Amino acid sequence: MAETGADHMLYNGFDNENILHIAMEQSAIDANCQTDDFLRKENVVVSSAVDPKARKYLSLPHDCHLISYGNNIVASINEKYRDIVTDYIDQFPVEHCFETPNLYVLNDGLKKNGLHICFMAEYFLPDLHALKPMKCPYETKLLYPENFSSLYIPQWSNALCEKRKELDVLGVGAYDGDRLVGLAACSNDCESMWQIGIDVLPSYRRQGIACALTSCLALKILEHGKVPFYCAAWSNIRSVRNTIKSGFRPAWVEMTAKSISIIEKMNECQVKA
Repeated sequence: MAETGADHMLYNGFDNENILHIAMEQSAIDANCQTDDFLRKENVVVSSAVDPKARKYLSLPHDCHLISYGNNIVASINEKYRDIVTDYIDQFPVEHCFETPNLYVLNDGLKKNGLHICFMAEYFLPDLHALKPMKCPYETKLLYPENFSSLYIPQWSNALCEKRKELDVLGVGAYDGDRLVGLAACSNDCESMWQIGIDVLPSYRRQGIACALTSCLALKILEHGKVPFYCAAWSNIRSVRNTIKSGFRPAWVEMTAKSISIIEKMNECQVKA
């Protein structure tokens, strides 16, 4: 890394400011809004639409999808829910719109239309002042798609996604001899950003493997000219601790409503698993 000022860190042409801007540009594509909408003081409601440049795992168009970078809320919606969503996000402070008890107000309004709140997640971006190589207690190796074929098993289900294996592009593995004990991998979810997932075998946790692999992969992603990002549920303390220790910082939050029938099917699958 090269430091060009007291508060300006540059890595492969990236700095914290343009990393954040790239993320907002992608969120604007996903939401069918303008990038500057995330910087406004007032909330913004737009019609959701399909876009070939959106993150590949999103199911578009949205019925109700809320995004906040901390300034306001951008709601990307099906027009039939405009009044419900607008009334809700204008009724409560931004941060309270993503939590209970206020969240029940939106959920009750959507329930009458066959929807429930489904996904809630926090997204993290690298802080170039904090991101740095970290020592791993085990040998590490760079892995590529041709190395992933035998790894689509439950142990590595956060790092790799069998349903979208064509998106998995790069990984870093930690090895105890010939045994893979930790894996960070990333998916080519959109043109400018690659998402990181991480798994460590239970008996090898709390040794610094996860943060060493995550930070290493993030730096490799930047070297490829892409922005790494990391997603975690707010309640996944272990995952959030890892991303902070690895040099990432909170950047934005999202909340998505889905049909009640879809949610019921998801719950059935999880119970069976």
